[in-house]
Amino acid sequence: MAEMTYRDALKQALRDGMAEDDTVMVIGEEVGRYGGAYGVTKGLYEEFGADRMIDTPISEPAIVGAAVGAAMSGLRPVAELMYVDFIGMTMDQLGNQAAKIRYMFGGQVGVPMVLRTQGGTGRSAGAQHSQSLEAYVMHTPGLRLVMPATVSDAYHLLRQSLKQPDPVVFIEHKALYTMKEDVDLAAPAPEWGKARVHRTGDDLVIVTYSRQLHHALAAAEAMAGKGVEATVIDLRSLNPLDFDTVREHVERVGRVMVVSEGVMTAGVGAELSARIHEECFDFLAEPVIRVCGEDIPISVSVELEKNSVPTVAFIQSAGEKLVGLRSAA
Repeated sequence: MAEMTYRDALKQALRDGMAEDDTVMVIGEEVGRYGGAYGVTKGLYEEFGADRMIDTPISEPAIVGAAVGAAMSGLRPVAELMYVDFIGMTMDQLGNQAAKIRYMFGGQVGVPMVLRTQGGTGRSAGAQHSQSLEAYVMHTPGLRLVMPATVSDAYHLLRQSLKQPDPVVFIEHKALYTMKEDVDLAAPAPEWGKARVHRTGDDLVIVTYSRQLHHALAAAEAMAGKGVEATVIDLRSLNPLDFDTVREHVERVGRVMVVSEGVMTAGVGAELSARIHEECFDFLAEPVIRVCGEDIPISVSVELEKNSVPTVAFIQSAGEKLVGLRSAA
């Protein structure tokens, strides 16, 4: 076991992957000499050199387009976008090309690349650098989507992503980089696409992912003090989506809340809510509740930013109301 930060777990995963496979390379803005916008690639340039740690001009379409071509030619590129907010500029390369090439070529050619990027609130970075745009990716067939919430998952899921035959979008929450945890680097990797149940209760199921896992766990502990026991599920990946685990606990409990930092309208929470209603309707005691981000641009104001996405207090309040504690604030 080794204690490390979320940031260092990602770096270790890249280092181990590059040491094992000389086709793995990293491409992006300031990923080489500078060490990455969030310090994830710091030191890798000195270990692996400029041929495998490639600094690029400020052009997200060029970064992803080059990675797609490199992947089709036999390499395993890791492309980094400083912020997920810039993913819209890459959607021709990512959504029209990378996601569809295996289909268009009849399975003869794949795109084994990883797109690492950062999303979410918590740094007062303003409306253009604080969004949660995972629904863009989840909506596009052919793209795998991973969003680790823990330090251990940051390591093991990135290691697994580097071995996938198809493109993986790997979104790291920018507020998690300094979080510390003991990680067993030699432990068996979690099953690809398998959710993790962090706690089990019989009153309520909370389905979530990324940083909201930690808010959900804190809210669940607070609710336990009032006699409400919640099951908390971390999806880990949104494609593949482990709906079997969700279904098992929803059918057991009958009350479910979906928590996402993405916006309410047409977001991940909407998709999960719809599917739970469709596939688990006969087992629901109450309609599914969505606790999501506001349908507004993210403010640079600390307080406005904090309260535009789910907080521990809001999750707790919604959960208590769902199970009938109407006196909750």
